Amino acid sequence: MNLKIRLARPEDASFLAWVIITSGRAHVQRGIWEVILGGTEEECLAFLQMLVVTKMPHLFHYSCFLVAEVDGRPVAALGGYDPRSLGYPALRKAIVEVVHKLGLSEPDKAAGTRSERILCCIPEEVEGAWVIDSVATVPKFRRRGIVSKLLEKIVEKGRKKGFRRAQINMYIGNTPAQKAYEKHGFKVVDEKRHSAFEEEIGSPGMVRLLRDL
Repeated sequence: MNLKIRLARPEDASFLAWVIITSGRAHVQRGIWEVILGGTEEECLAFLQMLVVTKMPHLFHYSCFLVAEVDGRPVAALGGYDPRSLGYPALRKAIVEVVHKLGLSEPDKAAGTRSERILCCIPEEVEGAWVIDSVATVPKFRRRGIVSKLLEKIVEKGRKKGFRRAQINMYIGNTPAQKAYEKHGFKVVDEKRHSAFEEEIGSPGMVRLLRDL
């Protein structure tokens, strides 16, 4: 397997949109972005494709991602970011940018209501932690150790930036992912549960995992 790991580029937008929506689904059928945006899968992917290339950098911006290629074809990716500069405040500004590009005057108010039912279970970032997010692999290339190599690279990237801890958030009940992260030194430290989140997603909430860098 001719594997290469590289920094993501703007031309990866379509693939990264797929990664984001797929990682959001995890072991459930309807992910966070699908709940918030509503609409069809194609509409969600189109929105995310624009989101990853906004002028405002943020946690879902292409510049935060590493891409794994096999024979020149993207097969997996994950993101890593500093929540102090690229966290949710930056994301909200980027969403407004996309909304304006779509010719809308403001974000959908119904989307805001749906967001509240989701954000109640998003774990807070630990002070000084490098946050890893949006991990997904093309089905044909799963269970080949590609995500492990991506995790090693993204952890090293955080370490070089001066971070001393790394954080990953995931759905409660995603046992295979939890075991994979634990093999890389991550440990569950706490969780957040809410009935509204479970009604929308199908998981009772989210867990927060940490490891030292």
